Amino acid sequence: MKDSAHKQEVLLLAVNGLCSLASVLAGTFLNVYLWKNQQNFAMIGWFTVAQQVTVGLSFWLGGKWVKEHNKMNALRLGLAVSGLFYLLVLWLGNRAVHYIWPLGLVLGIAIGLFWLAYNIVYFEITDAGNRDFFNGWMGLLGSFTGILGPWVSGWIISALHGERGYRLVFLLSLSIYGLAVVLSFFLKKRKSEGAYLWMEPWRELHRKSSAWRPAAAALVFQGLREGVFSFLIGLLVYIAAKQESKLGQFALITSAVALVSYWAAGKWFTPKLRSGGMLVGGILLVAVITPLLWKVSYGTLLIMGIGTSLFLPLYMLPMTSSVFDLMGESKESAGKRVELVVLRELCLMCGRMLGIFVFIAVLSVNDSPRVITWLLLLLGAAPLGSWAALHHLLKRKAAASLPQ
Repeated sequence: MKDSAHKQEVLLLAVNGLCSLASVLAGTFLNVYLWKNQQNFAMIGWFTVAQQVTVGLSFWLGGKWVKEHNKMNALRLGLAVSGLFYLLVLWLGNRAVHYIWPLGLVLGIAIGLFWLAYNIVYFEITDAGNRDFFNGWMGLLGSFTGILGPWVSGWIISALHGERGYRLVFLLSLSIYGLAVVLSFFLKKRKSEGAYLWMEPWRELHRKSSAWRPAAAALVFQGLREGVFSFLIGLLVYIAAKQESKLGQFALITSAVALVSYWAAGKWFTPKLRSGGMLVGGILLVAVITPLLWKVSYGTLLIMGIGTSLFLPLYMLPMTSSVFDLMGESKESAGKRVELVVLRELCLMCGRMLGIFVFIAVLSVNDSPRVITWLLLLLGAAPLGSWAALHHLLKRKAAASLPQ
């Protein structure tokens, strides 16, 4: 039984790895591709907003399917729709910038369905004892694919001089998504149980003593940073370096650092270290942005990227593990894991959209490098808000983990 569970963990990591590879292979350059056709920060921002709208809706509406029916089919459909998205981009070519909203909505559906099902399966095959370790492996895989994917993409795009290179990269990504779908059929069908409670995320937040209230606030802060950083950093690197190969190099270096930092964090990070580690990580994540105040260049962005890769696990591992631990606190909460995963994503979505709206509003007035840097500093401080919201819960968990 234990061997079977271990095989499922490995398979789930493999599917995640392929999805991550396909995503970084093309996704790293997707915004650059759009930017090259229309140099407009707001356009990229609205593309991301469109994604977030359907990510949230996919989680909430798809929750019923995942809880009451076959969650593995939701995961496969998410992968398939990801492939469809890149088919559409291939078909539209340079015209893609005129279809930002529909493309964003399609990509959001793909992301939402995949991660909804993935998070539920992840919860079911891990527990509080091995979750940090599993997250460490997820981070390792993400870093490894982050090393390989963007570097290969950057090389292909540079070697084939633009459009042909982009089309080949999108085609490769499409193929890898197809392989991930095939591999997902080896994951066991998970048992369905209970009826889906549509309003449970809101009911949970209305419970005064619920630990999900501070967790929700922490997730909003996490999303605040993620929403903008997820697309802006890569775009700034390209704008500064003016070469796709440089963006690939940036991703290679930062992912190599993340590979080591996630390995170390997964190996040594324990529940008793979560609160202190998260605070230190949050402070350092702000500190690494400060070189941009001097100058926004490839060099300063690389310093920031390396620093972020080094310190992000200190923040992300406590965030991820502590929130998923809440789902397994009792039989009742474990039974509502789908609704709680939906709650988690809706909180992240709110934070991401808020961050993006701030980004669009500020840059519509002034898009100078100085303003962008200060905006990055402001949004980059959001992890400290996550720590402030969660630290009591983290300390309580740390105390509970100590031997009696």
